[in-house]
Amino acid sequence: RFKSRYKRFFVDVELEDGTLITAHVPNTGSLKGCLNKEAVCYLSFSDSPHRKLKYTLQIIQTPSSWVGVNTHLSNDLVWEAFQQDRMPLWPTPYYGQREIKINSQTRIDFVFCSQKENFPLHLINQKKSQNKFHFVEVKNVTLLSHSVALFPDAVSQRGQKHLKELMNLMNEGHQAEIIFTVQRTDAQSFAPAKEIDPRYAELLKEAYDKGLRISPYTCQISPEEITLQTQKPLE
Repeated sequence: RFKSRYKRFFVDVELEDGTLITAHVPNTGSLKGCLNKEAVCYLSFSDSPHRKLKYTLQIIQTPSSWVGVNTHLSNDLVWEAFQQDRMPLWPTPYYGQREIKINSQTRIDFVFCSQKENFPLHLINQKKSQNKFHFVEVKNVTLLSHSVALFPDAVSQRGQKHLKELMNLMNEGHQAEIIFTVQRTDAQSFAPAKEIDPRYAELLKEAYDKGLRISPYTCQISPEEITLQTQKPLE
């Protein structure tokens, strides 16, 4: 059971046998509305000698849903859906690569193209190539208000930067998409959290007006697995 989050990346959790442990929280956001004291949660364990904390917080129970808090899983969930041909808006065949450096300061989560010979793709090839690519950035969503999934749950200058980069790529003729992986089951729609980060909301609207595809997908979550539900994006 969850006890407290006393630093951004540390939580105290009581195990089933009553042992109190400190676990890693792989999430830089506030996790607003998710960290209710005594909430049931699930952890993963690693005995790697290189890890200071052996446990990692993965999911936590709220009154209406399990919530996946591990932001690092988001890219894996999207990549898994892509490999299983579960991205209905993407053409087939499609070829992709993860973690593409588009300039000296920024990496984009994914790039896709219908031509296999374009991969592996490097920055210099992208700049010189006449081919147009589909760039995808992924964001993890845990915040919910009145059945609306909201992002971000804290001011995100990094998120603002990514939107500007995606607009730059669209200006060069490429396609761009942002996938919001809503790691909970109780969301009925999606919106930017303009009261938390008004600048992010402004940039998202600007990018959308320029052609950015916005794809918010919920997840099916249980203590056994988390699966991205791509059949129908949230509105």
